[in-house]
Amino acid sequence: MFNVQSPESKVEDDSFENLQIIDGELLEVSSSDNIDYSVEEQIEVAPRVEKQIVKDQKPKTENQKFYLQYILLPLIFLTAALLGGLRLSATDSALIFLKPPLICLIFATILLVLFFRSGLLKLEGWFSESFSMLKNTANVGILLTLFFASTQIFNSLLPETGLPFWVFAFCFFWTLWNNLFVEFQGKRLLQSLGSVFALAFVSKYLILAYLTAPTSESWWRGILENPTQEFFTLLFDLPRFAAGTGYIQFFAVIFYLLGLFLLPPVSAGEK
Repeated sequence: MFNVQSPESKVEDDSFENLQIIDGELLEVSSSDNIDYSVEEQIEVAPRVEKQIVKDQKPKTENQKFYLQYILLPLIFLTAALLGGLRLSATDSALIFLKPPLICLIFATILLVLFFRSGLLKLEGWFSESFSMLKNTANVGILLTLFFASTQIFNSLLPETGLPFWVFAFCFFWTLWNNLFVEFQGKRLLQSLGSVFALAFVSKYLILAYLTAPTSESWWRGILENPTQEFFTLLFDLPRFAAGTGYIQFFAVIFYLLGLFLLPPVSAGEK
């Protein structure tokens, strides 16, 4: 008997003969429904979320630094400058604004030089050719408010007239002048300023204010009622202010020291 193959079967046999033989073992493949993709998704997504959080936090911290330096600091120093010149009249408690004497401007200038010399402020961190014109101008404005506040703080702590004015002025000048030739850090300078300002405040608004006689109807009546206070008032030529003046100047000193504590060595955006 003869087997007759159709042309189609011959073609199929030829195609199978041309296929390559692959050796291997069969493996069990689980269905796609049983695969748990949650672990892989967590591993891939978690780092992206963390990176996104870090990127979001950086602009916030930078914005906070800009707000602190260019808005809050000038307001603090301007408040200290305003309060430093205010006095309350002893008669009717009216507000009196006293302009600072020339020596206060000299003290403030020396103090700014000490800030840069001690490293509390770095000149290259506040002014640079790489900064924009707007940033350099804004930094100048901040340092000007610092200068005004320093001037008014000395105006606040110095007695207005008489012998105590020259005694206090000499003590301030001697302290600042000696610090120009001493190597120290910014933290030590702040501690020194805090102690000097505290001593001057206590001496003026507690000791000298107690020695100042209150306003009386006549000079003879003042001598009869408070002879010791009238004697020191005439000897030192101390002006008479209301007791609330000490409270105003206390907050002026606090605002000034707070501003120095918040003042960065370099401007915002610099390292």
